[in-house]
Amino acid sequence: MITTRARAMRKAMTEPEVILWTRLRGRAEDRPTFRRQHPFGSIILDFYCPSVRLAIEVDGATHWDDEAQLRDAARDRWLAGQGVHTVRIPASRIYHDLDGVMDEILLQIENSKRGG
Repeated sequence: MITTRARAMRKAMTEPEVILWTRLRGRAEDRPTFRRQHPFGSIILDFYCPSVRLAIEVDGATHWDDEAQLRDAARDRWLAGQGVHTVRIPASRIYHDLDGVMDEILLQIENSKRGG
């Protein structure tokens, strides 16, 4: 069952996911709430913000080969068809530019609020 798998994934998050989660979690007044390892249809999103229908995917080395990129693109198209915008962030960027990553996510949130 996907919910059971999502719960297990929450306990086994990668280091970049944990780092990003420490910045996304909480209920700041200026930012909507995110969920981690959230089931959506038959897939599990790394992070999901339901109020603006935004998915954040942290891509490590397993996403670099051609086959994985094709799968990711198909998944992103499917999510777009469901009204969910996906932002893919390389795991290495979380280590080297966490503030820039957060700025990008906050910009996506603002764009989503404006309908863009």
